Amino acid sequence: MSSFNVPADDRLDDEIERNVTRALAEDVGPGDLTAQLVPASQHARATVIAREESILCGAAWFTRSFTALDPSVYVGWNTYDGQVIKPGEVLCTVEGPARALLTGERTALNFLQLLSGVAGKTRRFADAVAGTRSRVVDTRQSLPGLRLAQKYAVACGGGDNHRLGLYDAILIKENHILAAGGIAQALDSARRIAAQTGGRCTFIEIEVETLDELRQALDAGALMILLDNMSLAELRDAVAITKGRAVLEASGNVSLETVRAIAETGVDRISIGGLTKNVRAIDLSLRHSEG
Repeated sequence: MSSFNVPADDRLDDEIERNVTRALAEDVGPGDLTAQLVPASQHARATVIAREESILCGAAWFTRSFTALDPSVYVGWNTYDGQVIKPGEVLCTVEGPARALLTGERTALNFLQLLSGVAGKTRRFADAVAGTRSRVVDTRQSLPGLRLAQKYAVACGGGDNHRLGLYDAILIKENHILAAGGIAQALDSARRIAAQTGGRCTFIEIEVETLDELRQALDAGALMILLDNMSLAELRDAVAITKGRAVLEASGNVSLETVRAIAETGVDRISIGGLTKNVRAIDLSLRHSEG
């Protein structure tokens, strides 16, 4: 299992640049026509104010959305990624050429609102399982092109990252098992493949849907097992059967209302696609004033 280090990770530098470059190209294209209403020499100042409680995330994306347009833009932050923000709190001040501020504000806010929404949602799930052994984990159900950004937001919210993609770990699911000829055969093949990656494969996990399949996976030496859509009773039985021989991950239709009960069964991890798939951007306000 991989996880970003908060508040920064070297892997994100290039990703931020790619994200912002694509977003500005999409929004600005060959030039912002409306911003030309403002004299090129005009200076402006703006503040970003939170309208609801959440976890701040995306400060670097926000800042880069302006400095990519004009390096002279200054963004001064009063808080940082991973911190709780409250309604009415001034998060940062932005100063620079008015045209750059007007052109970059929507892209900058889109990143900050979305990623803070992911972080805030993750924190609610993490708080719900506090005091248990379970950790909240994300999935590959992310917005296309923003996976690393969203996984960073999950880490800012107190969750853990699952595999980043299909390239850094093996997750054997039902169709893989069927094609391989069974659970034991699939695990044997996965181990051979992992051994050939030069360390790129960080773990092997196998999905099971019944307690009998769980026993087969344990007998075959599985060290990580995903328990797919099992009832609370089945999850408790799975923990008792496993006796610590493998990391157990519960998955399937997890909500804020059910996550605590799932955690109390004793599973190690709970993966939640909704952390990054079903996200509401938080409410922020950016107010301009002349510089």
